[in-house]
Amino acid sequence: MTTIGLLNEKPLHAALKEWYAQPGDQLEVAVDGFVIDIVRGDLLLEIQTSSFASIKSKLLALARTHLLRLVYPIAEEKWIIKLAKDKRGQATRRKSPKRGRVEDLFREMVSFPQLLANPNFSLEVLLIKEEEVRRYDAKRRWRRRKGWLTEERRLLEVVARRLFEQPADWQALLPTQLDEPFTTQDLAEAIGIRRRLAQKMAYCLRKAKVIRLTGKDGRANLYKSKA
Repeated sequence: MTTIGLLNEKPLHAALKEWYAQPGDQLEVAVDGFVIDIVRGDLLLEIQTSSFASIKSKLLALARTHLLRLVYPIAEEKWIIKLAKDKRGQATRRKSPKRGRVEDLFREMVSFPQLLANPNFSLEVLLIKEEEVRRYDAKRRWRRRKGWLTEERRLLEVVARRLFEQPADWQALLPTQLDEPFTTQDLAEAIGIRRRLAQKMAYCLRKAKVIRLTGKDGRANLYKSKA
């Protein structure tokens, strides 16, 4: 193991790398000019805890010539810790009402949906329990969180994992009760997600050649499974 890339490593990323690594793995290895989190034989494993857009060029380049797996955590359960605003205050801890699910990955996957059809690429979702630590910054009170910024994320537990390696794995995300052809509104209602997320999901699955566009119902696109 080297110290390449460790200087700015966040707690969640470090904890997931430790949890995921197996005996014989190499950590923080330079491959084709990029630093890879874990190298396991011929497989490159990259853990990403934030926006996919920041690693788009890296993944597209590596997937051309290497077996590459992206590991992405989604918080099924989250506890929010707010640090005291000043020395007189106290930190608070509360459970977020939001629960993450596998389909949330499509919020980020729209950055490079073409990779889903690349046989060198696979993706593993880790459903986790985490703590999110926030600190107050009075200079940013105008922002959505009214000055509360995410300081770090901490891993509490890995609850489940789901690996996507081939088209059939992505196909399994489509609910069996979904009649065809279907719209993104139909998909959203069948799964229980917002239509905006269903639109991103349909876009990615189309790029992965899991579903195909068959026509329109008014202004809405109609899709069918390619299975």
